[in-house]
Amino acid sequence: MSDVLSEIQRTQFTDRARAEQMLLEFMRKTLALDVATVELRPLAVSLNSFNGFLTLADGKRLFFKTHTEPDSVIGEYYNAASLAEAGYPVIQPVYASTEAGRQLLVYEVVEDPSVFDVAWQIENGDATLLDDLTAAQHESDRQLAEIYVATLRNDDPARATAAVHQLFYHRLTGPRYQQFYGDTTTVKLPMGTLSVNELMGLRWRINGQEYATSLGELVTRSIELLTPSPSGPSIVGHGDAHNGNVFLQSQPYRLVYFDPAFAGRHDPLLDLTKPLFHNVFAMWMYFPDEMHRRLTISGRLESGTIVVEHDHRLIPVRRMFFESKVRHTLTPVVVELARRGWLSDRWREQLKASLLCCPLLTMNLTDAERFPPEISLLGLAYAVEMGGESLGVRSVIDQALDEVAAAL
Repeated sequence: MSDVLSEIQRTQFTDRARAEQMLLEFMRKTLALDVATVELRPLAVSLNSFNGFLTLADGKRLFFKTHTEPDSVIGEYYNAASLAEAGYPVIQPVYASTEAGRQLLVYEVVEDPSVFDVAWQIENGDATLLDDLTAAQHESDRQLAEIYVATLRNDDPARATAAVHQLFYHRLTGPRYQQFYGDTTTVKLPMGTLSVNELMGLRWRINGQEYATSLGELVTRSIELLTPSPSGPSIVGHGDAHNGNVFLQSQPYRLVYFDPAFAGRHDPLLDLTKPLFHNVFAMWMYFPDEMHRRLTISGRLESGTIVVEHDHRLIPVRRMFFESKVRHTLTPVVVELARRGWLSDRWREQLKASLLCCPLLTMNLTDAERFPPEISLLGLAYAVEMGGESLGVRSVIDQALDEVAAAL
C-alpha cells in the first residue's frame, strides 16, 4: 500500500489528474469518510509527501497531508497526541490513519501560510513579514527549549524504536541508500561523470575548507553513530519540523506545528536536525533549476580531491533561522544535558552524522533529471560539510558548533 502513496507522490508532478484518481480510490478504501473529490497541491516543499483538499459528499471541505516513506521499517507514525500533551502548539487532525503504508491525516482547512512559503517570499524580495516572522521564530525556539527540558529523560526504551530513525539510520542502511548510491550508480558533475565508488573515496576542499574524511568514510561513521539505542537522552519532539511543516499564524503572529509524522520520544539532536539543515541550507534542493540560474558553482579533480567553489551564502532570513535555533534551542539543551551528566562525548559527531543525511538522502543527488550537475555537486559538498569536520577555514556549521561547545 505504501507503494501506492509513493506513486501518487511522484505522479502528482507529471499527471495530476491520474494521481488524484488514484488518491480518491485510496481514500474511499481507507478512510471512514464519504469522500466525493480530492485536489492535490504539488509543491516544491513536498519532496517526500503530498497534500491537498478533499470534499465530502455533504459538501464539507477538508485538508489532508501524508508523508511517503517506501521500505519503512517503522510500524506506526503520527503520534500527534504526544506533542499536544507536551505543550506544543500543534494543529490537531479531525481524522488520522497511522498504520504504516496508510499514513494520512485530515484537518480542518488551514488558511495560514507555511513558514516555507513566507521565507521563500522574503528570499525573493518581499520582506513584509520578516520582522513578524523573526519575532515568532525566536519565541518558538525559546518555547521549544522549555519543552525539551520539561520532557527530558534518560535511557527510555521508546528512544530505540522512535519513528524519527526512519529519516536517518534506516535511510542510511536501507534500500534508499542503495537505490541512490549503489555500486553501479554514476553521477554527473561539472568535471564529468564519476562512479559512486570513485566519488566515495575522494577527499574534498570546499571554498577553502579542507576535509580529511571521504564521503564513504562519513557514511560508515554515521551508521555507527546513528544506530538506534535506548541509552541516552530523549525528549518529546516533532521530528520533522522543517518550515513546510510549520504555519505562521497571525493576530498575534506565532508558529504552529503541523504534520507530526515522526513525532515521538527521541534524541533532541535528531529532533533539531531537519530544521537546522532544511530551513537554512537547502533551497537548492527545492528549487534546483532556479538556484542553478542564481548560483555560480564549479568543481575539479585535483590529486584525489574534489575542489569545489560556489557562491551559495546564507541570506539574512536563512541566517536568522539558523542563529535562532542554535542560540535559543540547541545551546540551552546541550548545556542542560551536560549539567545532568547526560551529554555524550560524541554529541557533536552525532549531530553532524544526522545532518549529513539531509542533503544526501532526502533526494537522490545522482538523479540527473532533477538536478543539474552543478547542483548535484553542491548537494554532495553540503553532505561533506554537514558530516565532516572542516580544517583551516571553518564551515558555517562548525563555527556554530564551536560556539555551542564553548558554552559548556
